[in-house]
Parts: sequence; C-alpha cells; structure tokens
Amino acid sequence: MSHFFAYLSRMKFVRRWGLMRNTFGENLQEHSLQVAMVAHALAIIRNRMFQGAVNPERAATLALFHDAEEVITGDVVAPIKHFSQKIRRAHAEVGEVARRKLHAMLPVAMRKEYRPLLFEEKNDRAEWEIVHAADKLCAYLKCIEEMRVGNEDFAKAAAVLKSQVEAIKMPEVGYFLETFAPSFSMTLDELN
Repeated sequence: MSHFFAYLSRMKFVRRWGLMRNTFGENLQEHSLQVAMVAHALAIIRNRMFQGAVNPERAATLALFHDAEEVITGDVVAPIKHFSQKIRRAHAEVGEVARRKLHAMLPVAMRKEYRPLLFEEKNDRAEWEIVHAADKLCAYLKCIEEMRVGNEDFAKAAAVLKSQVEAIKMPEVGYFLETFAPSFSMTLDELN
C-alpha cells in the first residue's frame, strides 16, 4: 500500500498567504496548477520567440510537484522563510527530508520516474529555471488580483514581487508580463 497520492491529495488543504487577509483564498493545489500552466506558457514563449529548446510538458509536470513537500511541512510564510540565512538553510533541509519521505512512499518500481519530479536534477535545469520563474510570477499575479479588488494588504507584497519578477533575466518572463499580466488587473466585464 502506498500513501503517496493520498498525501498529494492534501495539497488542497494547504493554505497559502497565511499572514495576509485574502479576498479569496488560495491553496497549494490551485497554486501548483497555475504555476504549471504559466511554466508551460513560458517554455513555449522561450522556444517560439527566443530560440529556446525547453520541453513545455516537462516544465508543466515539474511545476505540478514543485511544492509537493508542503503537504508535510505546510506553507512557511515568506517573512519567516527568508528571515535569515540560518532559517533558509533549515527550511531547505526540512523540505529535503519531506521530499525524501514522499519519495519513499512510492512503490519501488515507480521511484525512478518520480525522483526528478520531487528533486531538482541537472538534466531538467532549464525546465526548473522556468518553473522557478513561473512560481514567482504566479505570486505576483495573486497580488495583482487582490489589489484589483481593493485589498491593500497585498500592496507591499505586490511591489516587492513586481521588482523581483522584473529582475528575472529571462525574456519570456518580460514577454509574459507585457502580454498576459495586465489582464489580471481587469474585471470580467473588461475582459469581455
């Protein structure tokens, strides 16, 4: 018997943005799906517009599992996670232990295929770069959506994340920001 997928199904119970007043909640499962969709798009943009050679489907798949360890660790809020170098190292170590625990839940015959989904490996370096950019971008998009409905609690996070996203030296991120991000500040009537 394997508990792997039962654990992953608990992604829907892991709340994100725990210290913020959210107009609408976001759970880890929703976040992972959005990161997968954005990672897929970033990979396509890189390949089609900037002569890249990354696998969009691989980037999307990696993104689905990029925060899987949080079903064990929970979501640690950014002010705590980034408070000091010592805490960052400890958080990384706890995440590593949680990923190993999840990986060990799989039947032995499946572990090889799931290992690169849970642990960043060199052969997927370009796709992981895309996933990390998509993760940051999705956090910024959440802030835009919250700000659009007047939730000023996200103002500082939006400013910090905007500067972090703009600092990502990937032309596909700039293209996404210019082409797709503005729509996140619009109402449904404006989108129609």
